[in-house]
Amino acid sequence: LLSATVSLLGGLIFGYELGIISGALLQLQIDFHLSCFKQEILVSALLIGALLASLAGGILIDSHGRRRAILVSNLVLLVGSLILTLARSFIGLIIGRVTVGFAISVSSMACCIYVSEMVAAHQRGLLVSLYETGITVGILLSYALNYIFADVDEGWRYMFGLAIAPTAMQFMSILFLPVNPVKLSSWDSDCRKGLIQLQNTEDREMAKREPYKEKHYSFIDLFRTRDNMRRRTLVGLGLVLFQQFTGQPNVLGYASKIFHSVGFQSNSSAILASVGLGAIKVVATLVAMAFADKAGRRVLLMAGCVVMAISVTTIGLTSCIAPLAMARDCKAAADPNASHSLTQYPLMPVASQPAVSPVPPVSSAVKSQAGPGFSASRSFTKVFASTQSREAAPKSSLTQKRGLVGQSEKETVGSTGPPFAGAPWAEHTVLNWITLLSMMAFVSAFSIGFGPMTWLVLSEIYPAGIRGRAFAFCNSFNWAANLLISLSFLDLIDAIGFSWMFLLYGLMGVMAVIFIYFFVPETKGQSLEEIDQQFSRKRYV
Repeated sequence: LLSATVSLLGGLIFGYELGIISGALLQLQIDFHLSCFKQEILVSALLIGALLASLAGGILIDSHGRRRAILVSNLVLLVGSLILTLARSFIGLIIGRVTVGFAISVSSMACCIYVSEMVAAHQRGLLVSLYETGITVGILLSYALNYIFADVDEGWRYMFGLAIAPTAMQFMSILFLPVNPVKLSSWDSDCRKGLIQLQNTEDREMAKREPYKEKHYSFIDLFRTRDNMRRRTLVGLGLVLFQQFTGQPNVLGYASKIFHSVGFQSNSSAILASVGLGAIKVVATLVAMAFADKAGRRVLLMAGCVVMAISVTTIGLTSCIAPLAMARDCKAAADPNASHSLTQYPLMPVASQPAVSPVPPVSSAVKSQAGPGFSASRSFTKVFASTQSREAAPKSSLTQKRGLVGQSEKETVGSTGPPFAGAPWAEHTVLNWITLLSMMAFVSAFSIGFGPMTWLVLSEIYPAGIRGRAFAFCNSFNWAANLLISLSFLDLIDAIGFSWMFLLYGLMGVMAVIFIYFFVPETKGQSLEEIDQQFSRKRYV
């Protein structure tokens, strides 16, 4: 139970920190007068911190043990959260975000490895996948809190500060868990440490008969043929790079735009896009958890990739016929008196066809927020009738300052003007719904396949002596690829167009299926030692 708690809380903190910035930015951009570039820097600061951690964190995890690494990451995260909560300047925010990024990256690696080593083979898939479930729940929670604090003065301080609670809980939970079995001399000593409760009787007998001898590796061994280490590195790098290059970071960035194109024209499209997709992700990850130890890792990875490839190809084809116009709106953020209309991730809205907007024009005083999860209406049935916002002269100085969602639902939903028959989205209703369903399928497939399985396989395929450094090495490529994709997406869209971009993601999905089929072995139901021996045999190309 404690192993599960540590895994779930680790994921929850990770997801929360990833998701909370999208809501906090709407307030920060006004309080600190942030330009486009500064917003991009603030969002990317977390990724930079995470990248630094994946370069240095592996050594910490291998030399000082997984448990201590998690405890240290919790303390660093508490410091980062305090810096963010008390920040008075843009530099303070950057330092806080980098610190938090560093902490969640170390924690993510240490949690997956620690839990995979703590539990028996038949439970490993379930408990490591619980980490990914925690991430999806954390993202959903961050969207809900974005909505709650959207209209509170300096609400971003509460958003950042609330991360302290799950961090403290994880710190307390892990104090009651034993030191990592890998750091003990033999499996026999695990019995005395109480770890054996997680193993069945056969495991206990085998462990006593054959103590597992830990080998020692240097970092360079990752690229040598010894024990087939080079192939293991290829599997790890292939999984993390395909996880990013199949388009997952950017498809979610366009959720609210796609919802707008289907015809959800009010601010409630933001709640639908983020909370709706967040709920789908949680459900899909629970499915992956249930089947990780039954169907196996390979099956879930390949099935997920096939559905992802079909989904993004469909989005690409439908957007050829019914283009999704995307406008880059973050320029307004630098002017505190301007109206603000931000996309879900302000650093990556698309500018494929800036001349056309899928959203009918709204008054300059209240623009539609396409942000993640803080602009709700209670009745979604009114959304279709709502097409024009009334001219508003808000009395509240806070709301006037922010131009945020709390401005009142009447302005966006209560309008009774005639529908915009000539709006671009109205011409291709069927295709737009196909796009929406494809996006839901994509999110589900990612949460069943690449989402949880990549980290599960990475925590299994390396020998204990180098597991931390190997995991960190692959993780650094994951963060670097994420950063590269996030920052280059707009330029790529300008160069090749939105449709071709998504068709390219589809091609990457097909390549990922081929890669998994030929290179990724099945590891379900095997102990970590058996997986190590399976890899060490020279029967792989």
